[in-house]
Amino acid sequence: MGLNETVSAERVHIAFFGRRNAGKSSLVNAVTGQELAVVSEVAGTTTDPVRKAMELLPLGPVVIIDTAGIDDEGRLGGLRVKKTRQVLNSADIAVLVVDGTKGMGESDRELLEIIKEKGLPYIVAFNKSDLLEDGGREGGKNEIYVSAVKNKNIYELKEMLANLVKNGDDGKKLVSDLIECGDKVVLVVPIDKAAPKGRLILPQQQTIRDILEAGASAVVCRDTELADTIASLNRKPKLVITDSQVFEKVSKTVPQDIMLTSFSILFARYKGELSELVRGARQIEKLCDGDKVLISEGCTHHRQCGDIGSVKLPKWLEEYTGKKLEYKFSSGNDFPEDLSEFSLVIHCGGCMLTPREMHRRMGVCTDNSVPMVNYGVAIAQMHGILDRSLEPFENLINK
Repeated sequence: MGLNETVSAERVHIAFFGRRNAGKSSLVNAVTGQELAVVSEVAGTTTDPVRKAMELLPLGPVVIIDTAGIDDEGRLGGLRVKKTRQVLNSADIAVLVVDGTKGMGESDRELLEIIKEKGLPYIVAFNKSDLLEDGGREGGKNEIYVSAVKNKNIYELKEMLANLVKNGDDGKKLVSDLIECGDKVVLVVPIDKAAPKGRLILPQQQTIRDILEAGASAVVCRDTELADTIASLNRKPKLVITDSQVFEKVSKTVPQDIMLTSFSILFARYKGELSELVRGARQIEKLCDGDKVLISEGCTHHRQCGDIGSVKLPKWLEEYTGKKLEYKFSSGNDFPEDLSEFSLVIHCGGCMLTPREMHRRMGVCTDNSVPMVNYGVAIAQMHGILDRSLEPFENLINK
């Protein structure tokens, strides 16, 4: 991914739902102007959700999601419907595609109620209006009659989608509001077995981009070269940002008069979750023998020897608490709704999740009265450097 590309989690996610053969895939293709989805007369052609990141005028950068039929049948059909409903958790806008020749069915109305309950902006698109005698009446609020085959009202549908997207910049900054033009910022990036070959990971890319846009300089080094890097600068850096896994080592290297934080803490603040996660971190020392901890990651990857989630975090937890704990692990979309068995949830930074999905997961924790903390905040707490790492944001945290 280039530094000038909008990452998936920052794009508007638009999901298309509907019954089998309502014309979802045809409408997706008409809206995008691409053969994004497979179209067939056979009901249920779309199985798993299909995602495509693209530029869509007049909206800008989006992720288009085509889903399986919400009325799919049988055991496999039930699994597809479950995956379709999971898409609602990460979608920013829902388009419910209804066969205009048949009207709203029970499954359509049921899904629409779920969409409304979630407070999700939506549009009901009555497709196949070219087959109606009157060509489709004027749609009501949040409704439009379209024809994917005849390309009717496709532009109008895209205009409706654009109107549902928040206009302008929401003012959130990743790091640029902490620095000034001409400042130097050192980024500490360990290179180990878990580091991707030939590229930086997403949080590192986004942080570098924000630093450059502020007119500051980003200096990137490994933890093994950090001391020499700081010494070689003609003036001390304004800020050091580190990967959480080497937080303790970096804290000992960086002088106390230089601000220090982590990528994980920056992203927690950016997504509006930092105060809640800090409260979760304070709960770590209250864990007792036999307590269960859920360690969850928003993406799926091959776990390696020394994996932070499955190996390092459990080790640090038991060293810090002195307790014998039990662990369960989840990744991707497999975040449980029932957390009653857990005393704590430790989640990754969520860089691959949309803000809506991350807030939903935090809401699940709140509903279950289970505290949540993310990897970086937890590691800082366990290594005794959380208070220092929060100094750049002390006015935001209620300690």
